[in-house]
Amino acid sequence: MEFTAQQIADFLGGEIQGDPTVKVHTFSKIEEGVTGTLSFLSNPKYCQYLYESQASIILVNRNFTLDREVKSTIIRVDDAYQSLAVLLSVVEQTKPKKSGISTLAFIDETAIIDQDSYIAPFVYIGKNVKIGKNAIIHTQTCIEDGVSIGDNVLLYAGVKIYSDCVIGNNCTLHSGVVIGSDGFGFAPTEDGSYKKIPQMGNVILEDDIEIGTNSVVDRATLGSTIIRKGVKIDNLVMIAHNVEVGNNTAIAAQCGISGSTKIGKQCILAGQVGIAGHLQIADGTIFGAQSGVPNSIKKPNQVLQGYPVVPVMTFHRAAIVYKNLPEMQKTVYELQKQIKDLENRINSIS
Repeated sequence: MEFTAQQIADFLGGEIQGDPTVKVHTFSKIEEGVTGTLSFLSNPKYCQYLYESQASIILVNRNFTLDREVKSTIIRVDDAYQSLAVLLSVVEQTKPKKSGISTLAFIDETAIIDQDSYIAPFVYIGKNVKIGKNAIIHTQTCIEDGVSIGDNVLLYAGVKIYSDCVIGNNCTLHSGVVIGSDGFGFAPTEDGSYKKIPQMGNVILEDDIEIGTNSVVDRATLGSTIIRKGVKIDNLVMIAHNVEVGNNTAIAAQCGISGSTKIGKQCILAGQVGIAGHLQIADGTIFGAQSGVPNSIKKPNQVLQGYPVVPVMTFHRAAIVYKNLPEMQKTVYELQKQIKDLENRINSIS
């Protein structure tokens, strides 16, 4: 499919600077742009590529100022990144959708599956499973007994959903995601071994959630582990039993959240953040990469980093001091030597 700059600008409510008749048929990164592609600029670090790119059309923010002429047709929009996301979504929706239920899938006779859903070969669906409208379930996915899945759910190959878990509407789970595995519950015994505590709860994913490849959400010991509406979780994230993650929180790769911790609304956890158990994290909290969180955060809308976490500017100042510690150590040793020499001289005089 081809679109002109004018068609794209009209759709996005943008302003054209250049040739409105130029056409594009695909997308490209701005530094790799070629004729016939559409790209975008939202990060100032990539400004230099705007003047070098061969992309036919480039989206920029409405208030962006050009330093010199560009070869590409420019479309000015309120937010170039969001506008690109809109265009990508439109293209994605035009792709043909798979349909039908494969005869190579195993589906228990008690399962209820909407006729508009797609079930690939080698899917396992257990007893009393309910699957809503327009679900797409790819090969080697395992859905155990009693699971409920809402409308417009996309499960990529190899997703595992344990018994009695609930998946809301418009959720996407990527390959290798495990929902409802046992929480890490073991009681120490007198002989030093551990006795497993049965994990009797489940996991509830509310609507509009996306979870990246090989991430895990453990079932609750009792009650539910709950991921609230709009949460986005990256690859390789571990969420332990009885955790609750608030609406529209974003969690980047390799984070770990320990048991029974409650994360507030619209929080951001950058990569490799670790949060201890039984904590309360206030709404709007942002944790920088590799932060460690041993205590509850009660004040909302803070940006924190380090271990233990401190306000981000304090962390930056401390990092500068830390970098200079070897030289400071030399200075301290030298001052100690001078003091000792001075004391010796005073003692010798007296």
